[in-house]
Amino acid sequence: MSRGAIRRGTVVAHVRTIAFEGVETVPVDVQVMVAPGKMGIHIVGLGDKAVAESRERVQAALHASGLSMPPKKVTVNLAPADLPKEGSHYDLPIALGLMAALGAIPADVLDGYVVLGELALDGTVARVTGVLPAAIGANAMGRGLICPYDCGPEAAWASADLDILAPRSLIALANHFRGTQVMSRPEPAMGPRQGNLPDLADIKGQEGAKRALEVAAAGGHNLLMVGPPGAGKSMLAQRLPSILPPLSPKELLEVSMIASIAGELADGRLSDRRPFRAPHHSASMAAMVGGGLRARPGEVSLAHHGVLFLDELPEFTPQVLDSLRQPLETGECVIARANHRVSYPAQIQLVAAMNPCRCGMAGEPGHRCARGPRCQADYQARISGPLLDRIDLRIDVPAVSAGDLIRPSRAEASAAVAQRVARAREIQKERYAALGLPGSTINARCPAALVEQVAAPDAAGLALIEDASEKFGLSARAYHRVLKVARTLADLEGVERVGRIHLAEAISYRIPGERLAQAA
Repeated sequence: MSRGAIRRGTVVAHVRTIAFEGVETVPVDVQVMVAPGKMGIHIVGLGDKAVAESRERVQAALHASGLSMPPKKVTVNLAPADLPKEGSHYDLPIALGLMAALGAIPADVLDGYVVLGELALDGTVARVTGVLPAAIGANAMGRGLICPYDCGPEAAWASADLDILAPRSLIALANHFRGTQVMSRPEPAMGPRQGNLPDLADIKGQEGAKRALEVAAAGGHNLLMVGPPGAGKSMLAQRLPSILPPLSPKELLEVSMIASIAGELADGRLSDRRPFRAPHHSASMAAMVGGGLRARPGEVSLAHHGVLFLDELPEFTPQVLDSLRQPLETGECVIARANHRVSYPAQIQLVAAMNPCRCGMAGEPGHRCARGPRCQADYQARISGPLLDRIDLRIDVPAVSAGDLIRPSRAEASAAVAQRVARAREIQKERYAALGLPGSTINARCPAALVEQVAAPDAAGLALIEDASEKFGLSARAYHRVLKVARTLADLEGVERVGRIHLAEAISYRIPGERLAQAA
């Protein structure tokens, strides 16, 4: 809210901006008071270093815009005062509040806007992160938005009715308010379609692994591939995005909000391509699940509604791997610190690859490990049982034979597989919509209370899973995940009832492959 009040030579202006708590926004009232006293700007309200430095940027930008500082004391209060303020996006609201207090712009023109932006020393408005969540928050408040020019296309996605001003500089904004220069509303922009994604047709052999990849894509299931170096595990994972359906409008907005907070929206353009994140195994816990002074989103949240690929899974530190338990189970990443608690959505599909042992060749014909079985056991033990329990599909990826490489025939293309995956996902969408669940629900995210209803097996299938539960000692989570995978297999075939053949294949994916069994 912007208003001027004169009390004994004191002028106070109010400008509304926001603070970020995860992807949520909290209203902040920027109060600028010009009063008699020693010349200077004082900023209070629990701001960080970037906020404290706003003083210098605002002074320089106003000077470059032809507006001199008054020979008075300027006090800026960021209310509520007990809420931590972080980032450089407070520059523009502070400058506009000061301009309103000095009469450079009308005092009431900012009443209906939420303002954010960083100022350069020459008075131009630089891009900031988090404009999309800010625009959505402003729309919820019934206000317009003033943001940097480069962020305008991003903000335009919030609502077609949202009043958006995206100035290049302070002078342009002041001229707009005076009526001498009118700014047009920015238009939402979609990023260009990414180039041709890696195609499944490039992979020769590995038919079993391709089948598992299709099942994982159709139901959003977590996948673990175990095999020697050069078997094609990374190639398979990199081709998963080519068979996944594009993001729905709701998913697109959720993914883009997280990317906006992280500053990863190029030129404010959104893309309907599902995220694919592949962090290095040296990544810290803060990099993986989020954290730092500003509680930024980590790789898990940036992969929301997409794929998180962890190559060389045992090489990640045990603490980092175990931090994935909560996001995999709840679809949410909670960063709890002494001074704040932030939650980011993290509905991810985990795809992991690993060698069977340190030397990588355990189980290969003609190879004998110098350390013996202990090499495999120690290497496999780096992955905790609870984490393995959350992985639906575990497959063995053997080395590709020379015959497969020489064979001239081309394998099935990703486009054909993507069509089958899309049909299976459409079946799931209709099923869960009829049950009152969100349209984006997939089999892997089916609530435990509904699993036995939507994936009820026939009599032969029920007998099979009872025997398997007793033989392999399946946990309650494992039992439900077997049913979910079987449900996905039935959806791929377009069958309403889960049969024995679907459960048999699901169980075969659930139990450890040959190498994992050897390591155990």
